[in-house]
Amino acid sequence: MLRIGDPLPHFSLPGVDDRTYTPDDFQDAEILVVIFSCNHCPYVRAYEDRMIQIAKNYASRGVRFVLINANDPEQYPDDAFDRMKVRAKEKGYPFPYLFDASQNVPRAFGAGRTPEVFVFDSGRCLRYKGAIDDSWDDPKAVQKAYLREALDALLAGEDPPVTETPAVGCTIKWRKSG
Repeated sequence: MLRIGDPLPHFSLPGVDDRTYTPDDFQDAEILVVIFSCNHCPYVRAYEDRMIQIAKNYASRGVRFVLINANDPEQYPDDAFDRMKVRAKEKGYPFPYLFDASQNVPRAFGAGRTPEVFVFDSGRCLRYKGAIDDSWDDPKAVQKAYLREALDALLAGEDPPVTETPAVGCTIKWRKSG
């Protein structure tokens, strides 16, 4: 499980745009936001427009986002790679949406939920992990915008005011062994 200050784990995953992505593809980013996500989770769907808006708001400031779906499509067919392509196109995702069939990447991160956010600074050290904000079901009721606050602090050369919050969402759908 990643702790604050730990380095970004390596990954090499296919995206819905038929490219393979590694951390090297985000070298130019001042900040890299990795979000474990999927198609079917009601929490992800509630946060989806906010994720898109935050990515758009911070793009000009050198912040890049990448979403990773590691759910088992055998259990949740809506999370299959072909369905990911459809969802990304429908929503106009302004970020890569990657699929981890091995499920090794969320294990390396210590991720357990969708959505679950990991924010890495320019040196690719973890500076924030957890929830996007404190109101998954009602954007108008947000009191603490954890992700935005972390991004603002890091872009100002400061430490995030909060470095860790519990991720709120569905559990990652692990493959059944055996």
